[in-house]
Amino acid sequence: MTAIVVLGSTNMDLVTYVARAPKLGETVTGREFRTIPGGKGANQAVAAARAGGDVAMVGAVGADEFGEQLRHTLVSSGVDTDLLRTAEGPSGTAHIVVDDEGGNSIVVIPAANGTVTCLGPGDETLIAAADSLLLQLELPLSAVLAGAEAGRRHGVRTVLTPAPAQPLPPGLLAAVDLLVPNEHEAAMLTGIADPRAAADALLRQVPEVVITLGAAGSLYAARGAEPLNVPAPRVSAVDTTGAGDTFVGALAVALGEGRPMPEAMGWASAAAALCVQRPGASTSMPYRTEIEV
Repeated sequence: MTAIVVLGSTNMDLVTYVARAPKLGETVTGREFRTIPGGKGANQAVAAARAGGDVAMVGAVGADEFGEQLRHTLVSSGVDTDLLRTAEGPSGTAHIVVDDEGGNSIVVIPAANGTVTCLGPGDETLIAAADSLLLQLELPLSAVLAGAEAGRRHGVRTVLTPAPAQPLPPGLLAAVDLLVPNEHEAAMLTGIADPRAAADALLRQVPEVVITLGAAGSLYAARGAEPLNVPAPRVSAVDTTGAGDTFVGALAVALGEGRPMPEAMGWASAAAALCVQRPGASTSMPYRTEIEV
């Protein structure tokens, strides 16, 4: 099993399902409400564990009922939570509106995640023993940078999902081996709308890029190689929440097992396609046996 450490957020997703999302100043009636464990870090950890990785989670939950539920979800999916801290106060939450097309809009309140400003005792040792380190941007950037630098020091493949997209501190991309933005995040980072041109621009800062394109699949670019498009399976989306995190978690497992990038991307796309056909984030993520089918 490939060893993966996820340094990232844990949130309770508060999900409302509606025919269409409200416009500014408008009230609409929803048909359903759910609380679902999530957070980009926890989502990637669950996705990687279900895909067959040996996964450990680094981050923080709050000292509340949500925190207990979040920890339980990770453990029940096979994620090691020994270094997942418990912070005073509430856990992070994400307030999500999902429409009938499967699209979503999200407001994240960091809460306990905001207390993770640096690596804690044992974190670097855990990272050093891993094959891959997965990072996102829902923790304070100081912690993300510290994690990336630790990964670089120990020769660990460091994978960054630059979401939510924001200006990055100097040195972060220099410590990243693989950047996995979606097409909107790639455009925000580069100011270039075309994914292939955006990928070319990003390769000036990182050695490899995979841009996810939703139903259009994904684009791989690396220094000194021809870009590669990998299509996604055609499915009817119910809820796209967590699809990108499912892709990254499965991709990390496939690469850690030594699969070539095109095969790894196809496998990760299959995992994401299964995810979008089910409601929720962590609850919708497939197991390895499903992906293989």
